[in-house]
Amino acid sequence: MIIFVMIDPKVLDVMKKVKREDFLPDEYKKYAKADEPIPIGYGQTNSQPTTVAIMTTALDVKPHHKVLEVGTGSGWQAAILSKLARKVITIERIPELYRRAKNKLKNYKNVKVVLGNGYYGYKEEAPYDRIIVTAAARTIPKPLVEQLKDDGKMVIPVGTGVQRLLVVNKKGVIKDLGLFRFVPLHES
Repeated sequence: MIIFVMIDPKVLDVMKKVKREDFLPDEYKKYAKADEPIPIGYGQTNSQPTTVAIMTTALDVKPHHKVLEVGTGSGWQAAILSKLARKVITIERIPELYRRAKNKLKNYKNVKVVLGNGYYGYKEEAPYDRIIVTAAARTIPKPLVEQLKDDGKMVIPVGTGVQRLLVVNKKGVIKDLGLFRFVPLHES
């Protein structure tokens, strides 16, 4: 099955302005233009630009939205979302990546970087208009669904090995964007 996704021109415009290389470790900056995942340390990657564009387009962020990002990683996705949404809360479980991303995102005034386990979301700011998960869950995490607004939407990779990239709401799956590969989302 081949899935075609029309990338939102606004998303592409923001991605051109928010430079990927600004969020990569120095030794990988030279690969910033490559359409492939790039290691950022601690077994994590910065997703390939095509995947970021597909996920961000599918999320359908509006200027009044509050967005939760699960898996801050390098901070690049949060920076992109900050140009599209009113507020972005991004949660990272790895202390070193949290500190690095918090520093990279310090000038993004509508981004809050949180250290914690994103599998359980971030109840302090819930409910969310949109949730984006940048690591693969075995199943759709109930705590995240519960933190969506009634008309909210979440983009999440689900499965082991190769995953399905799904768009879900409180009632269930509303769209399958096809097969992708992500690092795993940890429950603990």
